[in-house]
Amino acid sequence: QVQLVESGGGLVQAGGSLRLSCAASGIIFSSNVMGWYRQVPGKERELAARIRASGSTVYADSVKGRFTISRDNAKNTLYLQMNSLKPEDSAMYYCAVISRYNENVVNYWGQGTQVTVSS
Repeated sequence: QVQLVESGGGLVQAGGSLRLSCAASGIIFSSNVMGWYRQVPGKERELAARIRASGSTVYADSVKGRFTISRDNAKNTLYLQMNSLKPEDSAMYYCAVISRYNENVVNYWGQGTQVTVSS
């Protein structure tokens, strides 16, 4: 079965950095579109960034220039480097396997990792 295990969340001061990791199993990782979503209580889950099998990337406007998504196909691992963090980046961050046929559709979710940015 598909498993996505996130790690790397935590508490950080504004202006700091964190790197999230997502270890994937049960899928052909290199062939899949992968993404990071985030959600705060009371709001919809939103895309932060996604990366295609080709390596091309898409970022939400709110994180452009501060976050970098990357993948290591040899390790079946997805990363999200988050720099210049702001309090409004505080959220639960979820790793996702995204449909190749419709990038608005998520096929699998991880359990999430909490990021809290203090001001």
